[in-house]
Amino acid sequence: MEKISFVEEGYLKKEVPKFNVGDTVKVRVKIVEEGKARLQTFEGIVIRKRGKGLSETFTVRRISYGEVIERTFPLNSPFLEKVEVVKPGKTRRAKLYYLRRKAGREG
Repeated sequence: MEKISFVEEGYLKKEVPKFNVGDTVKVRVKIVEEGKARLQTFEGIVIRKRGKGLSETFTVRRISYGEVIERTFPLNSPFLEKVEVVKPGKTRRAKLYYLRRKAGREG
């Protein structure tokens, strides 16, 4: 395990954003299309965080025009530009899967 963590250290981001499950966040992701790069913003509620080290991920849930979109982001990805907390959340659970059963503004 020591060898794995030693190799992973070179790929880990130096400044990891601090946020928790339940927070509303804006995630800025670099999208490369036809040789051009642009930033895309994805805003929603963090419903889960998992893993550690290079494999650490978080899932953001958003409702857009009545369609539910859940997107999972690797925390140490080079395409992840910035994670900004819009509104801190207050939860009693580590995973907010119950929001999937809620409709619209109920959750």
